[in-house]
Amino acid sequence: MHDFNYIGNEIYCEKVPVEKIAREVGTPVYIYSSNTLKNHFRAFDSAFSNIPHIVCFAVKANSNLSILRLFAEGGGGADIVSGGELFRALKAGIDPQKIVFAGIGKTEEEIIFALKSNILMFNAESPLEIKRIDEIAGKLGLKARIALRVNPDIDPKTHPYIATGLKKSKFGIDIKRALEEYRLASALPNIEIIGIHKHIGSQITEVGPFVAAMQRIIDLVAKLREIGIEIKYIDAGGGLGIRYSEEEPPHPREFGAALMPMIKDLDCTFIFEPGRVIAGNAGILVTKVLYLKSGEVKNFVIVDAGMNDLIRPSLYEAYHNIIPVARRDATDITADVVGPICESGDFLAKDRKMERPEPGDYLAVMSAGAYGFTMSSNYNSRPKSAEVMVEGDKYTIIRKRETYEDLIRGET
Repeated sequence: MHDFNYIGNEIYCEKVPVEKIAREVGTPVYIYSSNTLKNHFRAFDSAFSNIPHIVCFAVKANSNLSILRLFAEGGGGADIVSGGELFRALKAGIDPQKIVFAGIGKTEEEIIFALKSNILMFNAESPLEIKRIDEIAGKLGLKARIALRVNPDIDPKTHPYIATGLKKSKFGIDIKRALEEYRLASALPNIEIIGIHKHIGSQITEVGPFVAAMQRIIDLVAKLREIGIEIKYIDAGGGLGIRYSEEEPPHPREFGAALMPMIKDLDCTFIFEPGRVIAGNAGILVTKVLYLKSGEVKNFVIVDAGMNDLIRPSLYEAYHNIIPVARRDATDITADVVGPICESGDFLAKDRKMERPEPGDYLAVMSAGAYGFTMSSNYNSRPKSAEVMVEGDKYTIIRKRETYEDLIRGET
């Protein structure tokens, strides 16, 4: 559930008219519901209330400081994949002992930053990375806590670009090699092995792949304990999907119910890394209609948001529902909703049946709270959008719209 609803013929975010925000802040603009974010976080957290666990929000999904602070205040942690995300998480007040660091290309500077920040653990993705962390920790006189990211070779049944747990993936260590890699890592002087990490993909709409992957991890935990390597943390990753169109993803409580019988007696603290399932439907992108254009075979609705603002449709052919901010009695048309970017791949929707808008109307691109602003760019020298948080009957600009001067800052 989310807090974007029509009251009469106008969309409200909680108790604030979306058109009011669009007129006062300008477009394109990302709008988030504080209530939805908190409710989604609590729903996921409560699904595992009977076991020791940490909900580490996937910062890559939405890294705005105000959003991260909401989760910090709720006791959440952070799943990070860069030094910049670590910087953001710490600035937002997230406890370093609730931060886990994944990613296959950690630099020396990032490893040093994370060690000095005393994060909970690195999710290490290759033997050479483990050796590098050991060397750097030794120079600093520190012990590096790590989990090995294990690739369980499970098909997550999602878009190939966001499937990360298959044998051919660049992520993690093949589960068949994991036991030997754990042995080698356990002999390194500046490494403390405390966990296992797995993450099989994103926008997964079935429980089955999670259950299958977890069973392989449980089997590995037993083998590791047999050789004296005690696992204290199991990082189950993220990837639970949301409804963009006709999907019927499981509710977090169903996800929890499927996993709990398997994991409740393992004597481990579990880490979960939800991103999309918390933030996705908690945000929308509002854009203004500039022109309508009719071609021989296509109609086009040209708007002021483009692939630089929301790249998911262009990158994944992802579906986002697009609805009028203010409904009126208009005939339907079938059109491509396209932006101003000089690329044929610049579209928000193709062949979409919709209420015919007029120039100056506002459209809401739904389910844009995850992998929206974080994947935006300045392509075509377009300033990045503003971001707004709504709380009850008030809204706050949580990121100012970039200016032209911002575009050239740092250049000579």
